[in-house]
Amino acid sequence: MNNESKQNYVHVFHQVTDFSKWKQAFDDFIDVRRKGGEKTFQIFCPKDKPNDIFLLFTWDSFENAEKFMNSQELKEAMKNAGVIGMPYIHFLNEVASGVVVKFPEMHQ
Repeated sequence: MNNESKQNYVHVFHQVTDFSKWKQAFDDFIDVRRKGGEKTFQIFCPKDKPNDIFLLFTWDSFENAEKFMNSQELKEAMKNAGVIGMPYIHFLNEVASGVVVKFPEMHQ
């Protein structure tokens, strides 16, 4: 792994009552997330369980990510967005990555 491109990843899993309602609240919270140090996000859900949400974020530092993930402001926002129960949060270091297909194959 190239240490120069090291990212601070945060993986979150939680369930929601309604994906559309949750997504709107997530989008509305972008300025707070940005100020907290979030850089990028990806949202995933199983094809047969649209209210099971997996998120992968990059953050400017683990310190800021942990502070944000433990903030009362986030807890209130999640509650209002329809998050069910406690989220599972993991702070991850990338240990390997790569591309399996050759570049021209990626566009076919």
